[in-house]
Amino acid sequence: MLDPRLIKESAAELRTRLGSRAESIDWDSLVKREQERRTLLTKVEELRSQRRTVSDQIAKLKRDKQPADTLVEEMRLVGDRIKQLEDNLRESEEQLNAIALSIPNIPHPTVPVGKDASDNVEIRRWGELPDFQFPPKPHWDIGEALGILDFDRAAKITGARFAVYSGAGAQMERALINYMLDLHTQEHGHREVLPPFLVNRTSMIATGQLPKFEEDLFRLKDEDYFLIPTGEVPLTNLHREENLNEQALPLRYAAYTPCFRREAGSYGKDTRGLIRQHQFNKVELVTFSRPETSYEELERLTAKAEEVLKRLKLAYRVISLCTGDLGFSAAKTYDIEVWLPSQRLFREVSSCSNFESFQARRASIRYKRHDGKSDFVHTLNGSGLAVGRTFVAILENYQQADGSVIIPEVLRPYMAGMERIRK
Repeated sequence: MLDPRLIKESAAELRTRLGSRAESIDWDSLVKREQERRTLLTKVEELRSQRRTVSDQIAKLKRDKQPADTLVEEMRLVGDRIKQLEDNLRESEEQLNAIALSIPNIPHPTVPVGKDASDNVEIRRWGELPDFQFPPKPHWDIGEALGILDFDRAAKITGARFAVYSGAGAQMERALINYMLDLHTQEHGHREVLPPFLVNRTSMIATGQLPKFEEDLFRLKDEDYFLIPTGEVPLTNLHREENLNEQALPLRYAAYTPCFRREAGSYGKDTRGLIRQHQFNKVELVTFSRPETSYEELERLTAKAEEVLKRLKLAYRVISLCTGDLGFSAAKTYDIEVWLPSQRLFREVSSCSNFESFQARRASIRYKRHDGKSDFVHTLNGSGLAVGRTFVAILENYQQADGSVIIPEVLRPYMAGMERIRK
């Protein structure tokens, strides 16, 4: 959530700054509701002042043993009027808050201006693209031929957009999770957390998934709980409604979680394979930072996610998302995209974002400065990495002419020394 004062006092300026990111916002209703709120608040304060003054008069009359019944009745009516206006004020503020929760974050000045993904800007590349002496196969063909991926049985068990990993496939998925966690906790200084995979509505609102993205979420039928779409949600909510100590910042966490997404807006996209699943594994990195250092933390976070791919020796590039492709809650985002030979293009394997104080305001996460004043922290998160998509990249980049797949060296200790997956 943005600063309420900015929303209430500078709606026109905010509308201009957000541009196409906020086309769906009912700005006219926002201005109207704010005017109503101010009018109601003024009336309530005037009546409260009147009631205090007359109450003093009533008290004086009673001390002097003078009749005060008329004034008492008048104040009863004033009290009723105040209650009615307070109810109207509460309703107006709730409506204002509902609009405020739907307003996206303001892009950082360094974010490229653009309409959609075609206007994203490539920042850097790393690694050499593999040169195959045979037509590279897509990961689903490789996995099914090796007997390590089974989409048909997953569809029988559950439905479309699910997968069964087995044998060396299940082992490599687990190896990737452990490798990423070990790297981020032992070398990158993140504290490992194993959070709940179900969260309440307040947690979803705090990180910006609600109310905007409810159709993309899986919700329990009998409880107002949601399956997490990303580990960012429980990790960020670790410190909801807390006042942190400045000396403790930055706080850096890492967590493995399964993630669950309905992919409601992706009909017809990536219908085969592991790229767009309803359930997938991810190792998530979340940082709580002082505002002054949050953009240094964003660069650091991105570099830590990149390091996973460097050690796996997978070619990738880093993209700065433009204003038209930026996520709802983010002020700035880098996407890390890994090379997939079968598609001859780069595909996202991590998004690293600085949300500035946007999530912290929604979640009420503050810190106490050295001068004693309280301020909102800045929150950041990044995938370190999406495990399934990294699995895809390994199958495709390390495939061999005989159908086998070489296991990257850094993963072999996690796979009992296995060097190659064969049929």
